[in-house]
Amino acid sequence: MAEAGFLEQLKSCMVWSWTYLWTVWFFFMLFLVYILRVPLKINDNLSTVSMFLNTLTPKFYVALTGTSSLISGLILIFEWWYFRKYGTSFIEQVSVSHLRPLLGGVDNNTPSNSNTSNGDADSSRQSVSECKVWRNPLNLFRGAEYNRYTWVTGREPLTYYDMNLSAQDHQTFFTCDTDHMRPADAKNNRVLPSFQVCPAAESPLSPVMQKAWRERNPQARISAAHEALELNECATAFILLAEEEATTIVEAEKLFKQALKAGEGCYRRSQQLQHHGSQYEAQHRRDTNVLVYIKRRLAMCARKLGRTREAVKMMRDLMKEFPLLSMFNIHENLLEALLELQAYADVQAVLAKYDDISLPKSATICYTAALLKARAVSDKFSPEAASRRGLSTAEMNAVEAIHRAVEFNPHVPKYLLEMKSLILPPEHILKRGDSEAIAYAFFHLQHWKRVEGALNLLHSFRMIPYPLEKGHLFYPYPICTETADRELLPSFHEVSVYPKKELPFFILFTAGLCSFTAMLALLTHQFPELMGVFAKAFLSTLFAPLNFVMEKVESILPSSLWHQLTRI
Repeated sequence: MAEAGFLEQLKSCMVWSWTYLWTVWFFFMLFLVYILRVPLKINDNLSTVSMFLNTLTPKFYVALTGTSSLISGLILIFEWWYFRKYGTSFIEQVSVSHLRPLLGGVDNNTPSNSNTSNGDADSSRQSVSECKVWRNPLNLFRGAEYNRYTWVTGREPLTYYDMNLSAQDHQTFFTCDTDHMRPADAKNNRVLPSFQVCPAAESPLSPVMQKAWRERNPQARISAAHEALELNECATAFILLAEEEATTIVEAEKLFKQALKAGEGCYRRSQQLQHHGSQYEAQHRRDTNVLVYIKRRLAMCARKLGRTREAVKMMRDLMKEFPLLSMFNIHENLLEALLELQAYADVQAVLAKYDDISLPKSATICYTAALLKARAVSDKFSPEAASRRGLSTAEMNAVEAIHRAVEFNPHVPKYLLEMKSLILPPEHILKRGDSEAIAYAFFHLQHWKRVEGALNLLHSFRMIPYPLEKGHLFYPYPICTETADRELLPSFHEVSVYPKKELPFFILFTAGLCSFTAMLALLTHQFPELMGVFAKAFLSTLFAPLNFVMEKVESILPSSLWHQLTRI
């Protein structure tokens, strides 16, 4: 053990010495060049170079500075493009990846570094899990809301990536592996066994609808849904038409009611057969998803049409009937509806059930809890008075709740404080990302405005937790949110980035270099004689300390030192 410790110490000393040895080598080379200046004819070569530079015309200097400005400008453009796309400097990345190992990088074989790499792997796995994309519980209707926005503005509010995720969700929720066994095509003049036919709702089983959910063209999907309805009463066909063809919420609600009638019949039949085998169980699970989806959308229609109490009752009944289906996050719809009714006691009861440490958090959970805490003190809260007398228990709870909410998603305050314009929320969100912040603020901004002083309290702590991206109450803020949000949000929206990235040094350096050389080229072209005098004065001033040092060295060392060395 003692010998191993000695070897490690010796190795560390050698590494330390090699780190600073290059400076010794640099000064040694300078001394050697000075000693050999006579045989190498350095003075003669410098005189020749000086004569050559004196014969150059101002046009040469204009071309030289102009070319330097052009090259540095191209480097600046490339660096800026690389930074905007990948969030880092290309020169810095190359320096760290390729030059640092050559200059004596960190040894990856030591135990400490292996532990660090394991920690990085764990944090990367955590980041991957936190960057999972979720279905937006409050997503809008494509036909009645998203398409109307497109008709008015000419902009597409949904990205292809977002719509592709929705198509995958529909295929997961509304289809199963046994659908190909249950064709609903009337052209197949076959009589199917009774257990394979669902007269009330053939929709989930229709191969026509299976094809419709895979279609990229909206008109093709709508045509396929109409084709399925011609064959049979199809619940998922009604769902598709309500989502994409209905131009108003009233029309969508009518279609969802027809879908509910068809879906309930199929659900009752599959419920009776669910224990007869895995195929029947899969069909029942699919029929359950269809029914829950329809009832949830009907509740959302009632909420949008102003029948908020009816919507609350429908959501409560749905959560009571299907308590295990948490993937739809119906409690977030319920929280928003209860806030609209200003039923804050009921909101607190819902939060007590879902704001649990074992359950995944969301901006709705964290910021609604902060809103309730702020509501108790916001009307009387004053930062100046609090700084003088200190925070009371209620104020401390409110501050901690806001701290917790902002640490979970730091993008939300910009939208709640209207420091940044809102857009239509996407159909999918990234928790702790800008997409989730937009989805939350789009529906909950009115509730914060209704509570007097709540936004003022949030404004007092709008910078929280800028220095806390390492994570105190939650895992460290993931670094993958920006990339995922750019895929989910439309191109005309400026994605909020946290923590705010500073411009790399090399972008600032190349920008300064480009501007400086361009200015020199312009001045040299306009005032060649004056710039020549300025350049000579600058160079003479620059080399004055070197000339002074050379004179002192020559006065100390004998002039015939080289001849004496050759004799030795």
